[in-house]
Amino acid sequence: MAITVTAHVRAPIERVWEAYVTPADIMAWNAASDDWHCPAARSDLRPGGVFVSRMEARDGSMGFDFEGIWTVVDPPRRLEYDFGGRHAVVTFREVGDAVAVSVTFDPETEYPIEQQREGWQAILDRFARYVENGA
Repeated sequence: MAITVTAHVRAPIERVWEAYVTPADIMAWNAASDDWHCPAARSDLRPGGVFVSRMEARDGSMGFDFEGIWTVVDPPRRLEYDFGGRHAVVTFREVGDAVAVSVTFDPETEYPIEQQREGWQAILDRFARYVENGA
C-alpha cells in the first residue's frame, strides 16, 4: 500500500519544479526536522540518471545517502524514481494560486507506516516553506 503526502506551495509552477530538482535548493530544504540537514546533493535529471542526497544529523551521530534513479522526468508536471527497491511518483498540479505537490511512495518495512508518512510530510512541508519564503 503506497503512502501519499501533499503540500500546497504558493509560487509559480516553474519555480516549484526548479526548487524540487536543483541540488543547491535541495540542500536547503531536504530534512524532516531542524536537527537534520542535507549537506550535499547531486542529480542527473533525466530518465536513467542518478540522484543522491546526503542526509545527516547535525550533531554528526548518523547519516545516510538517499539515492535513486529517475525513471520519468516530465517538467514541470511529474517525476518518478526508483530507490532502494521501491518507487515514488511526484506530481505538480496548479490549484488556484498554488501548486499541489504530491509524493506517493512505496513504504519500507522497518518503520511504522505513520512514522514514514509523518517524516515525508515534514520534508514536503519544509519544502513548501522554503519556496514560499522566496528562496
